[in-house]
Amino acid sequence: MMSKRGLAIAGVLCLVGIGAAIAVTSPDKLDLFRGIAGANAQASAQSNDKPAERRWLAVAPGRVEPPSGMIKVAAPTMGVVSKVLVKVNDTVFAGEPLVLLNDDEIQSRYLAAESQAGMRKRLRDEQPATGKAAERRKIEDAVADGETAVFDAQMAADKAAIAWRAGSGTTDALTSARSALARAQDDLGKRQAQLRAGSNDAPLPTPLEAQVASARGDLAFARVNLEKLRIRAPIDGTVLQININPGELATPTSIQPLLMVANLMTLNVRAELDERDVSDLKVGQPASIRAAAFPGKEFAGSVTSIAPLVEPSRLGARAQQGNRSDVDVIEVLVRLTQPGPLTAGMKVDVYFSQEKEKTAGR
Repeated sequence: MMSKRGLAIAGVLCLVGIGAAIAVTSPDKLDLFRGIAGANAQASAQSNDKPAERRWLAVAPGRVEPPSGMIKVAAPTMGVVSKVLVKVNDTVFAGEPLVLLNDDEIQSRYLAAESQAGMRKRLRDEQPATGKAAERRKIEDAVADGETAVFDAQMAADKAAIAWRAGSGTTDALTSARSALARAQDDLGKRQAQLRAGSNDAPLPTPLEAQVASARGDLAFARVNLEKLRIRAPIDGTVLQININPGELATPTSIQPLLMVANLMTLNVRAELDERDVSDLKVGQPASIRAAAFPGKEFAGSVTSIAPLVEPSRLGARAQQGNRSDVDVIEVLVRLTQPGPLTAGMKVDVYFSQEKEKTAGR
């Protein structure tokens, strides 16, 4: 048996031998390891350098808007506001009174014109007519009566609409009044057509008949001016904004509109697409809309029209400093499939999908 000292020396010699063997063989192995690592790195780099498939054709800023546009309602004449009949977010129908103005002079002129027309008719009736002149007089009186019927029916419909809006009237009463107005308008149209058809071969009017016609013209003009005191809804829609209060003076030249109305049943997005990205865009192409107000949500839509005009951007970041920018864009209209919580005037980003996604989904 070897002594402990001999065992220790043998162990040291073994370690020296192993170290020498590693020193001799390590350069080759190191090169091998380096080669394998380099190949893996190159493969990884080639994999990373391979471009990923693009999901979007282009991205453009846009703004949500109703198809009707946001209609600014102005005062057709000067007058003091007596009543504002609606509130913001109220749904209104076309022709509904929204604001009532007060002008004593216009109302006085209407009453005077109405009285004058009645007096001239009574004076004319004292001179009887025969033949074609009598027929024409009869038709003219029928037209005048029809105009009065339409005016009275309009006042009745307005009264029913105001009561319905205030909660003191019923829907049935409003519907009945509007139906009566429609019938009166239809009847007036028929009478006017009859007057045009029979006026060619009638004799010239007498001085008294001419005075009646003139007085009726003044009455019609007074009714037009009286109508201007009732500011009506131009379309079926929703009241977005009210900028007037009772007691304030409304003028046609005011920069700020009295009200803003829009039809919000459907919504569009008017996007400004860079002209360089328009070549592959087609009508009907799908789009995805994102809004900063609703992070993580996307709203589907499709392209409905592409403007044939290139113009400076008004929505881009560089356009915020002024009305013009150095970015030339084409307006693209996108119809929202389901607007959801999006509201008119909201700024969004429109992501236009690749055309092949559209065809693949068919």
